[in-house]
Amino acid sequence: EARVSVGQIQVGSALSHIDMSGSGRPRTSSFAEPPGAPGAVSAATGSSVTGGISAGKSGASQATGSSSTGFGNLKLARDSGKVTTVVATPGQGPDRPQEVSYTDIKVIGNGSFGVVYQARLIDSQEMVAIKKVLQDKRFKNRELQIMRKLDHCNIVRLRYFFYSSGEKKDEVYLNLVLDFVPETVYRVARHFNKAKTTIPIIYVKVYMYQLFRSLAYIHSQGVCHRDIKPQNLLVDPETAILKLCDFGSAKQLVRGEPNVSYICSRYYRAPELIFGATDYTSNIDIWSAGCVLAELLLGQPIFPGDSGVDQLVEIIKVLGTPTREQIREMNPNYTEFKFPQIKAHPWTKVFKPRTPPEAISLCSRLLEYTPVTRLSPLEACAHAFFEELRQPTARLPSGRELPLLFNFTMPSPLCLILPQSVAMPSPLCLILPQSVATSSSVWSSLGR
Repeated sequence: EARVSVGQIQVGSALSHIDMSGSGRPRTSSFAEPPGAPGAVSAATGSSVTGGISAGKSGASQATGSSSTGFGNLKLARDSGKVTTVVATPGQGPDRPQEVSYTDIKVIGNGSFGVVYQARLIDSQEMVAIKKVLQDKRFKNRELQIMRKLDHCNIVRLRYFFYSSGEKKDEVYLNLVLDFVPETVYRVARHFNKAKTTIPIIYVKVYMYQLFRSLAYIHSQGVCHRDIKPQNLLVDPETAILKLCDFGSAKQLVRGEPNVSYICSRYYRAPELIFGATDYTSNIDIWSAGCVLAELLLGQPIFPGDSGVDQLVEIIKVLGTPTREQIREMNPNYTEFKFPQIKAHPWTKVFKPRTPPEAISLCSRLLEYTPVTRLSPLEACAHAFFEELRQPTARLPSGRELPLLFNFTMPSPLCLILPQSVAMPSPLCLILPQSVATSSSVWSSLGR
């Protein structure tokens, strides 16, 4: 019997008995969380989400009380009468601590890592999320370091941070004061799924385009998110603005330095991670984004599975058995392998009959075994699937105008965010509307 070690798991019999009698579509039937896992708890990182803000490495449970948003009810713990004043440091700019007061405090997520609150700033009356994380004094907090350097319209903003004492002696918590966004792509998709209808394709386009913009930005900063999934994509249900959140797993990748392979939530793990690679690149985020796109189109995860073996089986059922070269590109340590030879399933048969061909095409370019052949974020933005967004008449189902998608404002040269293999200025003509791409002012306002 063919058998190969993948990471720390044994694969053999599971692959040799793959049931190919079905359509090649995923086995699960809905967006519902895995059985016995409230809040879609991650198998890989214990990540969970409640109420529009990721609860990080928590396995979060919801507290008591209730509140509602556009796509469902949230259970919350409320302390609305208390005003809390802290000395906090701004998330960006000079370290100039200042007093910050907030009230209407509600617990929206908690777990082993700490608590996530929703609160209202006294000065501006704006809602914020406060992520309270137990701090290890031996190490700098990687999430704080990364969030302080990020400034992008499609990334949740770190407004302030401050430290607080815990109940135990010498226990210190880091508090991250973040933008509060009421929903997640996960909950929006589940809303349509429960209504037994498909999510409007314009939402899929708007959400995915903004996700790729956020990835283009963080990857240009050398940052890999390492936990892209619908629960970490915050959205405003009225404006359709998307913000990437939860950088608790993110890391500044350095070539030659090893990374842990047991990262990223199940269903969204790139095959090189399943194969135990430690020298992976930001292309793992691209695979995860492809899984998100496929999930929105299907109404369910494309590669479900409770273990690496299960997920690899599901991937092979769609992509076919990886070649020796593809295995080498994912992890050189596994070039000697024997897998049952399974042919790739046609992408058109993976999705529902009326799925737009451009959406299927984009999926196929994101979900490739070889990491370097996956589209870059900006190449994805230039894909024909997003052509509708470049039309001035495009609107949301409500009739509202689309969110700003082409507000490139960073003064840095385009060459800093475009791969060297992409010629200029032709990519702009693909990414931007024609009226913008041909404008003489666009070159002075390029960026994020």
